[in-house]
Amino acid sequence: MSGPEIAVLLRLLEEAFEKQAWHGPNLKGSLRGVTAAQAAWAPGPGRHSIWALALHAAYWKYAVRRRLTGEKRGSFPVTGSNFFPLEGRDWQSDCRLLTEQHRQLRAAVAGLDRVNAKTERLIRGAALHDIYHAGQITLIKRLMRQAALHTEH
Repeated sequence: MSGPEIAVLLRLLEEAFEKQAWHGPNLKGSLRGVTAAQAAWAPGPGRHSIWALALHAAYWKYAVRRRLTGEKRGSFPVTGSNFFPLEGRDWQSDCRLLTEQHRQLRAAVAGLDRVNAKTERLIRGAALHDIYHAGQITLIKRLMRQAALHTEH
């Protein structure tokens, strides 16, 4: 795969993250208007919050970029991997981190000369990961509204 195919993969990444999509909210859109308190709410014990999912998505954008570029492990700005403790974190800063990790992933993909089947699968997987978590976040927001209604009564 070369230039035109890379352009398709870039469009897929953009649609999954922040460009208008036919399927509903993309990842960035699913976070729009969410406050820190809402982001920290979890639907139950042992369940992930919107915030945890956003930070998780940022990490996996970093991990995919690292696999594409050969960058060494350990350069993600938050210590750990996959899911992270949220104590002492700032919601707006973590939203910016997610956007920055997306920008860096996009730049890494745009800088590729060729894409083999394994690399294509990795990039498509990154886009699908965003869409998957956008759906989860949308569901968590609905559950949060439902819980608030039950608390009021």
